[in-house]
Amino acid sequence: MDFSWKFVIDAGLISIALVVATFLRSKITFLQKYLVPNALTAGFLLLPVYNYLLPPIGYATNRLGDLVYHLLNISFISMSLRSSPPKIKGSRSNGSVLGMSAVILFGYSSQAILGLLLTLFFLPHIHPAFGLHLPLGFALGPGQAYAIGKGWESMGFEGGASVGLTFAAIGYLWACFGGMLLIHKGIRKGWMKPDQLTVMSDKALLTGIIPRHAEKPIGAKLTTDSEAIDSFSYHAALVVFVYFLSFLCLKGLTIVLGFAGKAGMELAANLWGINFIFSAIIAIIVRKIIDALKLGYVLDDDSLTRISGMAVDYMVAGALAAISLVFVGKYWFPILLMSTLCGIMVYYTLPWVCSRIFRDFRFERMLMLYGVSTGTLSTGLALLRVMDPEFKTKVSSDYMLSAGLTFILAIPFILTINLPAKAYTTGSMTPFWIFMGIAVAYQIFVTVIYLILARKRRFAMPADNFYRPGK
Repeated sequence: MDFSWKFVIDAGLISIALVVATFLRSKITFLQKYLVPNALTAGFLLLPVYNYLLPPIGYATNRLGDLVYHLLNISFISMSLRSSPPKIKGSRSNGSVLGMSAVILFGYSSQAILGLLLTLFFLPHIHPAFGLHLPLGFALGPGQAYAIGKGWESMGFEGGASVGLTFAAIGYLWACFGGMLLIHKGIRKGWMKPDQLTVMSDKALLTGIIPRHAEKPIGAKLTTDSEAIDSFSYHAALVVFVYFLSFLCLKGLTIVLGFAGKAGMELAANLWGINFIFSAIIAIIVRKIIDALKLGYVLDDDSLTRISGMAVDYMVAGALAAISLVFVGKYWFPILLMSTLCGIMVYYTLPWVCSRIFRDFRFERMLMLYGVSTGTLSTGLALLRVMDPEFKTKVSSDYMLSAGLTFILAIPFILTINLPAKAYTTGSMTPFWIFMGIAVAYQIFVTVIYLILARKRRFAMPADNFYRPGK
């Protein structure tokens, strides 16, 4: 019988690459030294496979892109279904949560402004939305870069998804190598104490595998009896159920917008590209309902984290494999120029801003935020673990608290991100400049927050890239 095996083939190839990447991380010192995520290695292993080996036999990468799109939404749902992080004493009093949100939004706005300004130098040879792949690929991640870039392809951006994924891959490289350079620079310049790096001798951290005789950490707890239903199956079913609700929500919204004519249909098509926002919102609503019914005990945050982690690992590997090297070759110079300037900007601005806006754990917060401003949450946590192996500081908890605030504040940014693409479809640069104004408004907003939180430290020792009180 004629069954479709495309999904199984894609999942199988990604699985093989992840297993091989895990073996390579456990053996190769270079990968250990720079804490290169296994998913990143797996993606690069698959890149030539999908570009050169599979096309001659008639196998395209379009289904791989679909897989990345769905995994992105699943990862957002899984994390949004988690219970609210416990309130950390002192987090609000010293402004650390608001400060972390401000730094993340600073990354969105500064990268968007840089990308759009650089885009002006290459017009009309590149699409007006080209430069927005900087915040999409660096600060938001490969899933968002693919989903929104794919939507731009219907708005005249040839290869938009592949370009976005390329920026995301380069962002990961900046996260890994730039992050470790910041750590060694911190030791050399006295930003941190060398004894804080004792974790770098942790074999599990370096190799990525828990040693044979070491105590295995608990990754999830059972909330159901396995005789009735496996706890992991229950949590996975709830995640997929919420995803189905988000599909129905957008489907209904598409029907309603269809009555508005062509403009309404275009808006509906754009909304499908940012489905992860709707998925997360619906997941939050479902969690609120569950908590209101006092049924939160049937959900385990660690199980939801495992689902999200699996989705992110497969998504990152699949996203990098889905890059079309044809379009990378076509746009290689603007990609190289923009990503290099953006990487340098983040590398030098994050330490300056973070060391002045925060009162405690300055270096740890800077590393965490550098990782999420160039890669994803996983790279931020990996860098933080070098300094805080057991997450005993408030940094990771403060970040989780700030994530909800950041998500709400970033909604206008995401909802209007298609404006530069409309400059191509309408033939007018007005939408481009409107979004530029929005990005500048965000920059002004985070600058005000910085001035309020940094207080006397706001311009202290301006020549020093990292502020140290009492120096």
